Amino acid sequence: MSTLLTVKQLVSQRAGRTLFADLSFDLQRGDVLHIEGVNGAGKSTLLRALVGLVQLQAGDIRYFPESALPTDANDWRQQVLFLGHKPGVKAELTALENVSLQAQLSGVESIEPWQLLATVGLLGLEDLPAGQLSAGQQRRIALTRLWYSQAPLWILDEPFTALDTDGIELLQQRFAEHTAAGGAIILTSHQPLTWQPTRLQRLRITGGDE
Repeated sequence: MSTLLTVKQLVSQRAGRTLFADLSFDLQRGDVLHIEGVNGAGKSTLLRALVGLVQLQAGDIRYFPESALPTDANDWRQQVLFLGHKPGVKAELTALENVSLQAQLSGVESIEPWQLLATVGLLGLEDLPAGQLSAGQQRRIALTRLWYSQAPLWILDEPFTALDTDGIELLQQRFAEHTAAGGAIILTSHQPLTWQPTRLQRLRITGGDE
């Protein structure tokens, strides 16, 4: 079984407070790692650190340690999809334009934006500026990336935010497809998973409220 990520003895401190220390885990293909903890505990800090957006005080993060993947930062980043807590869509662009732009920035050419919008329940809203859509609809625009991403590892910060029950169910179905195909997922969520992955790990961070 191929290891996608090895994390050893991570330490994060902020404003004189330790968010987490001696944090270690391995992630294999097919794994889902559900990171739990109260607001301010350090969940988002951990995810951002995994993709190089936050500097940690100590520890080692290695992607694809068993492969011959080049060590250049851009090489491993092409194998990892990160979606942050905010939807990250451009308010002045339409839903259709946002999906097309996301695909272009990801280097993907063979997608059908209309079909993706239909998949996430936005068909009929494709010509509206994203800024006029609800928070849940903007989240769905961002999540269309999960239907064309070729990255084996997804790192998702609160992906269920602002989604209704149908949206959460749709997203969990996509998670199941991804892990069944050999992908892996790291996610944070205040909501319990109604889908039970075959290979589920739980990691609770107890840094406490800010």
